[in-house]
Amino acid sequence: MKDPLPEGRRRTGGPLAVVFLASIHWQRLTENQIKGEISEARSDMKLLSPEKYKSLFIYNGIWLAPKNQCECAKADRVHVYQMEDYIDKKDLASIKERQQRELEHYQIRYPSMTQDLVIAKPNMPLSYPIQGVEVMPLHTIMIPGLGLHGVTEDKYQVILRASLGTLNTLADVSDDVVSGRGEKELIILTSDGELLNFILEHVTYTSVVYRLTAVDMMSFESRHHVAQFPVIIRQPGLPKLFDPGADRKISSLVTITTKTFLRYHKLRLLIKSIRQYYPDIKIIVADDSEVSEKIIDENVEHYIMPFGKGWFAGRNLAISQVTTKYYLWVDDDFLFTKNTKIEKLLDVLERTNLDMVGGSVNGNTYSFQLLYDQGSLHKLEGFPNCVVTSGVVNFFLAHTDKSRHVGYDPLLQRVAHSEFFMDGLGILLVGSCTDVSISHQAHNPTSDPNMTKVEDQYKRFRTNTKEQVQFKLSLHYFKNRLKCYSTG
Repeated sequence: MKDPLPEGRRRTGGPLAVVFLASIHWQRLTENQIKGEISEARSDMKLLSPEKYKSLFIYNGIWLAPKNQCECAKADRVHVYQMEDYIDKKDLASIKERQQRELEHYQIRYPSMTQDLVIAKPNMPLSYPIQGVEVMPLHTIMIPGLGLHGVTEDKYQVILRASLGTLNTLADVSDDVVSGRGEKELIILTSDGELLNFILEHVTYTSVVYRLTAVDMMSFESRHHVAQFPVIIRQPGLPKLFDPGADRKISSLVTITTKTFLRYHKLRLLIKSIRQYYPDIKIIVADDSEVSEKIIDENVEHYIMPFGKGWFAGRNLAISQVTTKYYLWVDDDFLFTKNTKIEKLLDVLERTNLDMVGGSVNGNTYSFQLLYDQGSLHKLEGFPNCVVTSGVVNFFLAHTDKSRHVGYDPLLQRVAHSEFFMDGLGILLVGSCTDVSISHQAHNPTSDPNMTKVEDQYKRFRTNTKEQVQFKLSLHYFKNRLKCYSTG
């Protein structure tokens, strides 16, 4: 198994919490703001003490409520990596400058869908949609639910404002009543309340800026009241479906994928064990060995890579060739057993919205949590042996398209695993089940000198080095904007 931890941070089993923190903007009360509200409250209107409210938001000793700054919590058996310590000090300023430039470009490409906070005023006479108004880019819709009620005026005036679209109404009235047709500000002026609401019922919104996703916070105001509501601009995508065939055989739904390097003796044992239980399922092998050997199996696709290209590059190659809805990832030194029931993992993915689900290796799930200032782990409803988690062992069944979307960073060549789940945070929904397992081939010494030579060469490439750890942490610092990283 490829251990996700840097050199010297090995673990023997059980759940792992990986905490990584970055600079983010909170639209919630910070710890100091909470303290401020407590100190400024009336004596007869008290909040919980800091000790009490902090105890409500603690996970494994980590404060999960918003903080003024990001810090990795120090605790027993937890090792903290400060990312800047792994950057050459003379390069730090230029790296930060490049990182900021790349971040700004990233934010342009992937604008935040976080909406502005909208508070509904008490007894508002304006009616308007709170959510659910959506329009395709450069398209037109009618805005439902607009109205003015419970107010009598000699002359009603209503103003609607947009920022990413233009406004109009299908009501056939004069320009004295409605002005600003086809513009970002629409003004309605009339002494007839019934006519006003008729016009409002037929107000249209036209998106004029082509964006795949955006939020236009509309303003809706009368003489004495102002309301805001969101119009979502979104380009719907086309579904990308995999045909499982009329029989829905396991071989039509799942492809087994693996990455091998030098250890053909172990790969052949893996394939032999697979064929014992799944004789016709397709196996895809990505191979970056120096001298390749032929794999004799009519349903194995063997892809040869440049020598030592790397662990994640091999994963990318393997899943790029999958044509089924799901792929099962296994290491080349695993062994299928009677408990390696792909059907059970398949049932989980078919009946839930999970993107991938892991099993156990020799009884150990190695499932772990990634806490980006907050995290959780809970039971998966309907599957008593499964939990929702953040990352799993190298034995998992996954939706092919979702894994391709996240991708495996080919810069990570040797020891890498949890990094995929870091890149997938907020994208992948992951589960882990204890009732599906796979075995690990024994690491028994061999009497064959050729095999001994192969194993020794493999270990030289497989062993994590100080340089690899420094490269990995500096990569997290730049790519993921992580301030620190702790494992325990």
